Amino acid sequence: MYKKEIVKLLSKHLHIKEKEIGNLIEVPQNPDFGDYAFPCFSLSKKLKKNPAEISKNIKNNLKLSKEIEKIEIIGGYVNFFISKKLIAEKVIKINEGYGKKKGKERIMVEFPSPNTNKPLHLGHLRNMSIGESVSRILEYCGNKVIRANLNQDRGIHICDSMVAYKKYGKGKKPNKKSDYFVGDYYVLFNQKVKEDESLREEARDCLRKWEKGDKSTLALWKKMNKWALDGFRETYGLFNIKFDKEYFESKIYKKGREIIREGLKKRIFKKRKDGAVIINLGKQGTQDLGEKVLLRPDGTSVYIVQDIYLAKLKNKDYNLNSSIYVVASEQDYHFKVLIAILKKLKYKCSENLHHLSYGLVELPEGRLKSAEGRIVKADDLIRETQELAKKELKKRYKLSKRQLEKRSLIITLSAIKYMLLKVAIDKNMLFDPIEAISFEGNTGPYLQYSYARASSIIRKAKKSGKKSKIKQLEKQEIKLVKKIAEFPEIVEKASKNLDPSLIANYSFQLAQIFTEFYHACPVIGNENEAFRLKLVKAFRITIKNALYILGIEVIEEM
Repeated sequence: MYKKEIVKLLSKHLHIKEKEIGNLIEVPQNPDFGDYAFPCFSLSKKLKKNPAEISKNIKNNLKLSKEIEKIEIIGGYVNFFISKKLIAEKVIKINEGYGKKKGKERIMVEFPSPNTNKPLHLGHLRNMSIGESVSRILEYCGNKVIRANLNQDRGIHICDSMVAYKKYGKGKKPNKKSDYFVGDYYVLFNQKVKEDESLREEARDCLRKWEKGDKSTLALWKKMNKWALDGFRETYGLFNIKFDKEYFESKIYKKGREIIREGLKKRIFKKRKDGAVIINLGKQGTQDLGEKVLLRPDGTSVYIVQDIYLAKLKNKDYNLNSSIYVVASEQDYHFKVLIAILKKLKYKCSENLHHLSYGLVELPEGRLKSAEGRIVKADDLIRETQELAKKELKKRYKLSKRQLEKRSLIITLSAIKYMLLKVAIDKNMLFDPIEAISFEGNTGPYLQYSYARASSIIRKAKKSGKKSKIKQLEKQEIKLVKKIAEFPEIVEKASKNLDPSLIANYSFQLAQIFTEFYHACPVIGNENEAFRLKLVKAFRITIKNALYILGIEVIEEM
């Protein structure tokens, strides 16, 4: 809570930029060494003094404020001790908007951008969890966020499903969730093509017919596309995801092709001997991006072509300060190429485009593969995890059928979202539904339980807590006060890094400390009840805000 004040004091005294000072300041693991520590070693060369002399000079010349109780020198470190009573006084006065910032940027976050040839799966759930949480982090910091979704509803993969349905579907209508039905034909195509390679040419021919506007091809596409989109919307509703803007690749890809043809005239792109339109990007920084085909020899466009136009369109539609694409790390090369092409075209949108790359999700039995049908469908995972949640609830409580259904779904979504968010987004991860739904340990249900425990204490307390004179703080009270005070800084860091795992891991640490607190420091009936009750309320506000940012709904009673 007081790190910024210490940074300003040190910067003014040492005549060094605040950013440099801020990067050096540490939080000691041992609270006996203070609340913040400033190492002087790296400044020796710059200030032409040894660390001991620098630290001694800082201690002797810094004027202590009422917030800083004392300064100590420990082995070349300047250690700052903050007044715990002052922190506590601020913490117990926090309100529902605690941790919010004032921002002014217009930011688009695009997710999950699925292909309309298969159902949403576990990988999409990580995408949606990250996309929604990043949107909430940015909104929490005062920015205007536009949640966008690009429906990738054209291209060779879509034609794979269409060819399989045309050959083997015999006009059938969905006899299951409609996107599942479409996905079955994508898997079937990839099975049949192993036996008959000519199917690939049929798919390419289907794409050519689609781009030329062949009536029967378009009619089949519209029918199967609607089935896929209807299924997606059902999943979005189940996972509590809503979009402000939806784009459709089928409606914009021609505009992208026009940009390529115009660029060909300006010699930004060139035509290869086989008729393909390409760009040779060569080395970009340390990576050789090489040659990229934009229009195939038959004139059909590759996926990146519509992305070129879409980047321009987004800026035109919303005058964005930043455009964030939440897309798996498998597409890192794609986005490097996209940004490089946009720069070659001298489009302003190249300056504000950011690829938020996230790691892949695996199950204990291995990696998912859509083409082989080895995927965990999003709806199935939610429902199966909900059954696990119901079993846990039945062990603990007597609930009506309606209460069980509602509460188990809320707990299920918290379990899934938290497990998908607690791992740093650039890391691959293993998803275990049984571990995720546990009411103990580093899980979403455990965080919900800590909130419910705080709510229970508040309901049972008789005193209002209006008079809460702070006496000598207990060790567990200090830990809880300090952790609550960290929340605004964590939000700011999560916003800067676009990483919800910072909020998730903070939430778990906060819940752990709260658990230790209420075991060690009885609230109701204690002489310090008034203060402790306010501290419980402050925890309750903080954990609720943190869970909101993660897209997790709280429960008053588990």
